[in-house]
Amino acid sequence: MNQLVNAILVFLVLTGFLLLASSRLVACIRAVAIQGILLGLLAIAAQDGHPSVVGVLLPLTSAAVKGFILPWLIVRAMRDADTVREIEPVIGYNLSVIIGAVALGVSLWLGQRLPLPNQPTSFLLVPAAFFTCLVGLVLLITRRKAITQVLGYLTLENGVYAFGAAVALEMPILVELGILLDVFVGVFVMGIAIFHISRQFDHIDTGRLVTLSDRVP
Repeated sequence: MNQLVNAILVFLVLTGFLLLASSRLVACIRAVAIQGILLGLLAIAAQDGHPSVVGVLLPLTSAAVKGFILPWLIVRAMRDADTVREIEPVIGYNLSVIIGAVALGVSLWLGQRLPLPNQPTSFLLVPAAFFTCLVGLVLLITRRKAITQVLGYLTLENGVYAFGAAVALEMPILVELGILLDVFVGVFVMGIAIFHISRQFDHIDTGRLVTLSDRVP
């Protein structure tokens, strides 16, 4: 079971590097969808071979929402906005990968020194969670497309979810459903905003929105 958890965490880290290295929005959406499925499997595998009914149904529901429903909504927003790739990010993709490597090193260092109430199933669990959160922050800060920033928000939440699996084997059902509801509403609102921005301004480059004014030409 520990080997399964380690394998899931390695794939979770790899999806983070894929998000930092890829300019194709479809590839980034698929990476976030894979993260959602992996986290669902992680929550089940982290129960040390004694899963309860709620402990299985909740991760499967979370995996369905994060792995299928939310990516589907983002793909629809991408098609409505008529955009397929991230163009001219604040920093280049090579530098993003280097920052990701540094973030992974910092996460490994921090994960070994952070006191936890419970012993994690794997020593990689906390570093992978921190790394995923940092990847989400990098996407939010360094990407110009609103869709990519939505993906950064989801990635950040995935890191928080993974950290929850590290500190508690079973999260309260109301807390977990509240997280899913917040994420769903957030992505839904962002999708509506992206659609209206693209319809009004023919682009979704958040960097160009700083030039908005109320002057009538």
